[in-house]
Order: sequence, then structure tokens, then C-alpha cells
Amino acid sequence: MKRHRNARAALTTLAALVALSLAGCATPGAGTGAGASIDGASAEAECPGASTPFDQLELAADVRTIDGPSTACLADTSLPVIESDETSAVPLTVTGVDGVEVVVESTDRILPLDITGTIAATVFSLGLGDQVVGRDSSTGFAEAADLPEVTQEGHTLSAEAVLSLAPTVVITDTTLGPRDALAQLRDAGIPVVIVSKERSVENIGELVDQIAAALGVPERAELLKSAIDTELAAVTTPIEASIPADPADRPRMIFLYVRGSANVYYLFGEESGADSLIDAVGGFDVAGEIGWEGMRPVTAEALVQAAPDVVLVMTEGLASTGGVDGLLERLPALAATPAGEHRRIVDMADTEILGFGPRTPAVVDALARAVYAPAAAGAYTGNGSGSAEGTGE
Repeated sequence: MKRHRNARAALTTLAALVALSLAGCATPGAGTGAGASIDGASAEAECPGASTPFDQLELAADVRTIDGPSTACLADTSLPVIESDETSAVPLTVTGVDGVEVVVESTDRILPLDITGTIAATVFSLGLGDQVVGRDSSTGFAEAADLPEVTQEGHTLSAEAVLSLAPTVVITDTTLGPRDALAQLRDAGIPVVIVSKERSVENIGELVDQIAAALGVPERAELLKSAIDTELAAVTTPIEASIPADPADRPRMIFLYVRGSANVYYLFGEESGADSLIDAVGGFDVAGEIGWEGMRPVTAEALVQAAPDVVLVMTEGLASTGGVDGLLERLPALAATPAGEHRRIVDMADTEILGFGPRTPAVVDALARAVYAPAAAGAYTGNGSGSAEGTGE
């Protein structure tokens, strides 16, 4: 029971922190477009080493002795999109994780909303992007950039903005508020399906299933889950084969949420999602060792006890502290750790690093490159097109 309470508390804190992090972020920029490819020269220009398979990179002899920060980047930020002839099996009745039974008559106008943009990314990757009519401010991929925004002042959901789009189904996870807005939508007769707000590498498939169930496309869900699993295995297999076999020789890693403008510094621990990300890149999750659960304000004692070799942060968060030097100045205890002494701070875009959706294989690969081969940090382009084919009735 305690573990479940800790998980719920962690998720509530994550929603609040991500809202703070993403508030004021720029509108999604131009990208390569859904399903588009990116040529090797362009990828190399944006992310050095992007075209070189991970197991062919020159990895550091001892990652714990690397000096200097690095940035994990995706050379191709477009979403993988599965191909299927399956159409939505509507009308349908679905029960959300809140226990409310919802009747969905049409999926012609879909509105996916959450604090990380994961739900929208999943809908697009299911091949239903053309039916999406709006977005929240966290949806940071180019394919959705031109959609009207229904959140205000960061992450406040505007019922009026939603109603103006006349969605036939809203899929959300309650990380956007106020709750009265969702009640107002339901009172107006709009089907609102609530899915899980848990985010981790392990539960991507569960979330895909829940979203696909609300849209009546189970075959598309199987195709997308298979594609993600295949790509994730393609990423993690060479990582595991290339890094030290003994966990004691792997980099001790932590994830810090930092927001200098608000003087907020949180250490993400077990059940936060960040722990699963560290495991995926082959790092040693120090938070588990020191018994740090969920997300809590970091303390000098915790940093000293953790003694991390590498610290993961969000790019905008790091910038808000004045960069690496500013972060170390604000957190003297961090400066005294191996990561601080070597200035080993690895950052990644706020809208990518904790999304835990269709781009997770690319995120894991990019982070691994930035951790183990920072001189050749690049993006994962997959073994093929990243798409799966299938037919439905």
C-alpha cells in the first residue's frame, strides 16, 4: 500500500513540476514532418555522430572520468507513424481509469491532452494525427505545431477553448486542470476518457492500449507497441553489450529537476519514471540505492550520499540556472560530487526527455550517446523507416 501511495504522490508532483518546467516554452518549431526521413549530412550537422551505430562509436574508457557537459539531441524529431487500414470501431463504450463509462460515437475530432504531450504523440503515431483538432502547450512536436492551443497561462485548461473546437472525444489523464473544466466538458456532452498518468519506459504499451481503446483501434495499438518494442530492443541491446557488465563500474546517475527562476530543485527517485530512464541507458540509479522515492526537494545530504558521476537535467531547466556553472554555484553540494567536479551534466529538451511515448527509443539512444560518447552524441534513426504495416477491417 505504501508503494502505491508513493507512486501517486510522485505522479502528482511530476505533473506540477513539468507544468512549471514547460510554462513559457517556445511553440514547437519546424521539423521534418510525420514519417519523414532526415538525410545523414543534416543529422550530422545537428547531432554529431547521428549516422554511426552506437556499438561503432568510440566510447570513453571510463565514463566516470569524462570532463565537461553534453547535450542529448534528436536529429530527427518527427514521430514514428504506423501504417494500417484499420478504422475506428465506433460507436464504442470504454471505461476510463477513473471508473467512468464513456460512449464514443465518433473519432473524427480527437483532442488529446496531458502535461507531457505523450497522449498526443501516441495518437499521431497510431496514424490518427489528421483527426486531431487541438493541442496543449506541452505538445512539442512539429506535426502538431499548427493546431490551436486549448491551454492558457502554462497549463490551465480552457473549457471554452475546447468547446469551440467541438471535439468528438477528449483523451486526458487529469494532469491538466482545473478539474471543473473536465466536468464542464462532460456536462456539455463531450466524451472525456481518462487514461493513466503514470509515465515510464515500462508502461508505454499500457498507455498505448488505453488510448487505442478509446479510439477503437486495437490493431493499430498492437502494431505501434510492436514497433516501439522492436526499436527499444534495437537501442538497448548494443548499449548493454558496450558498457561495463558489472553495475559497480557503470556511471552513478541521478535526475535533477531544476528551475532557477523559481528556486526549485528536485531529485527524482524511484517510481518517478526517471529511474526507468536511467536503467534503460545502462546507468546505475543512485536514487534507489539511497532509498529516494518519488520526487522531493533535493538536500545537500542527499547529493553527498548519492555521489553521482552523471546528472541528467532538462535543457530549459539548466538554462534557468545560468548553465552548468550556475547550477553548481546554486547547489554547492553538487559541485563537491564527482559529477560536479567533472562538470558532467547531461541535458535534453524538456518536451522529450520524460515523454515516455513513441520517441522513447530515440530518447534512450540519444541519452546513451551523450553519457558514454559525448564527443559523438547524436540521434537514433532506427534500423529502417520506423513504421509498421498492417491492415484492419
